[in-house]
Amino acid sequence: MSATLSVVLPIFGLVLAGYLCRRTNIFSAAATSELNRFVVWLGLPALFFDITAGANWDEFAASAYGALAFTLACVIVFVITFALRLRRRGLGEAGMDALNASYPNSGYMGFPLGLLVFGPQSYPLVTISAIVTVCLFFGATLVLLEIDVREEKRAGPMIRAVTLSLVKNPLMISPVLGALFAVSGLEMPKGFGTLIDLLGAAASPCALVALGTFMADDREDGDTSPVSDIALLTVLKLILVPALAYVLSYHVFPMPKEIADLTILLAALPTGTGPFMLAQYYKRGSAITANTILYSTLASVVTLAAILCLTGHAG
Repeated sequence: MSATLSVVLPIFGLVLAGYLCRRTNIFSAAATSELNRFVVWLGLPALFFDITAGANWDEFAASAYGALAFTLACVIVFVITFALRLRRRGLGEAGMDALNASYPNSGYMGFPLGLLVFGPQSYPLVTISAIVTVCLFFGATLVLLEIDVREEKRAGPMIRAVTLSLVKNPLMISPVLGALFAVSGLEMPKGFGTLIDLLGAAASPCALVALGTFMADDREDGDTSPVSDIALLTVLKLILVPALAYVLSYHVFPMPKEIADLTILLAALPTGTGPFMLAQYYKRGSAITANTILYSTLASVVTLAAILCLTGHAG
C-alpha cells in the first residue's frame, strides 16, 4: 500500500491546495475557468504531443497483447456505461459518464506506479495505455460532446460543423501531430522539446488544482452529482475494468505474467483528470466528473493495494 500512497497523496495535496486557495479567496471565482483554459489549450495538447511524438513503436511489440487487453476492457465499459446512461441523460453527459468510468489515470499515476512495482520495463505498456486514452477515448467523447452542443440537427450541416470543430480542437490536433512527428524520423529540437516538456508537465498539476477550486465553489447552476451516480461510475472504473482486464489477460490473450499483471494494474487506475477538463470546457457533467475523480482516487488506495496483493507484487 505504501507504493500506492506515495503516488496518490500528491494528487490529494494538489486538490486540497486548489480548494483552500479558492475558499480563502487567494484565487478568484474565475480561477477554475482560467486554469481549465490553460490545460485545454496549452497543457494537455503539449502532453498529448509529447506522448505520441516520443513513442518508440518498435519497443511496443512485446506488450501488444497487454495493450489489446487493456483497450478492450476500457472500450467494453465505455460502451456499456454510455448505453446505460443515455437513457437518463443527454448525449454529451452520457459520453462524459462513459469516459469517467473507463478513463484511467495512466499519465499521472501509471508511470510512477509502474516504475515502483515493475521497473523501467513497464514504460512501453504504460505509454501505450496513455496513447489509447488520449487518442481513442478522448476522441470518441469529443465527437459526442461536439454533436451534443450543436443546435443544427440536420445530418449534413452537423457533420460539417462537428468535423470543422474537431479539426480546430487542440486536444484532437496535438496527438495527430505528435504521431506524424514520430513516424517522420526527425529529431526534436532541444529548445522546442524543453518547451513541450514544461507545458506537458504542468497539465496534470493545474488540472488537479482546478478540480480543487471547482469543488470549493458553491453550485448555483443545478450541476449536481447524486451519490448513487458517483458510486456507480467509481465501481465500474475500479472493479469492472480491471476484472475484464484480468479475464482478457489471463484467459484470452497469451502474454507473460508480468505483462498481464501490469495490464490489470493500469486498468485499475482511478479516473484521470482529463475528463474534468472536457466537462468544464463543454459544460457537461462537471460536478459528477469532479467527484468521480476524487472518490475513485481515494478508493483506489485500497483497490490498487488489493490488486498488488492478489497478483503477488505487494512486497
